[in-house]
Amino acid sequence: MPWRVEIEDLPDVARGAAFLGSGGGGNPYIGRLMVERAIRETGRPLELLTLDELPDDALVIPTAMMGAPTCIVEKLPEGMEAARSLQRLEEHLGRKATATMPIEAGGVNSMIPLVVGLRLGLPIVDADGMGRAFPELFHETFHIYGVSGTPMVVSNDHGDATLVETRDNIMMEWLARGITIRMGGVAYIAEYAMDGATAKRVSVDGTIGMALRIGRAIREAREQHRDPFAGLIDALEGTTYAPAEVIFSGKIVEVYRRTEEGFAKGTVVIRELGDAPNEMVIDFQNENLIAMVGGEVVAVVPNLINILDAETAEPITTEELRYGQRVTVMVVSVPPIMRTPEALAVWGPRPFGFDVDFVELA
Repeated sequence: MPWRVEIEDLPDVARGAAFLGSGGGGNPYIGRLMVERAIRETGRPLELLTLDELPDDALVIPTAMMGAPTCIVEKLPEGMEAARSLQRLEEHLGRKATATMPIEAGGVNSMIPLVVGLRLGLPIVDADGMGRAFPELFHETFHIYGVSGTPMVVSNDHGDATLVETRDNIMMEWLARGITIRMGGVAYIAEYAMDGATAKRVSVDGTIGMALRIGRAIREAREQHRDPFAGLIDALEGTTYAPAEVIFSGKIVEVYRRTEEGFAKGTVVIRELGDAPNEMVIDFQNENLIAMVGGEVVAVVPNLINILDAETAEPITTEELRYGQRVTVMVVSVPPIMRTPEALAVWGPRPFGFDVDFVELA
């Protein structure tokens, strides 16, 4: 049977999705408000299907926001953009979608399909194509395991829409990125249409449920005056997102951030408190990609690198990083489907330009 997310669960889902986003995936607060509004305005229950419940002949159309997370803070969505993209893609395909699902786990991008499902009366599949957030459209298990991302539709908040058809998913990313830049740096997409049997084969399972588990663990630890970082590690134990560990704590002393080529790119420097402090340097492209201390790599993609508030363990997205914040950094392993040789050839450290090897967490 489908499982239900209640409106009171949404802060936990948004918090956990931001954690899985590894700094990216868009603002969790904005995503949560969009879902709350959709629940109130439609009166529909928010129900999710597991991959196992999806019929093999279903048509699944994933939906998402595309662009630099920094842009959505000033260019707020009105709520129907991604739904219109899905409807336009349905018209092109000549078939109605059975369900929608996220393309990634992230603050707003775990929430966009929930809004689409509520607005259009579609079930949402509890799975996605990244298991975290990544910056480019071919950074998806859908792409890695053979699904075409096109035809796709890119829409903006004014109702403009573009149908994209390309020879491969690399060209899809290149063209869609240019369209998104022309739309103001942020747009809303429907892509990677596939049948249910394919979705079961190529998706990262259970990520919305995992977001709820993570967000709830942080909140309950705080309410019970327990260490929220220990609560997080305990909640992840025995899941596909284990092991997890704290690797650094300190104060942000420098943030260099720019919006370039449709991405939020930059570096954050975190300095330990006390005498003779070490410094951690984290490079990001929408998401945190690599963490180094004294020039030595201590964490790298695709593992999650999370910058969290040092007291509350609230995830801090890359657009919210500020000088003076006291933070703790955690590294978290990712599901096996994201660590295969095929996956690392797409989103391992070397494809991002880092001359280091991926190392499994012990």
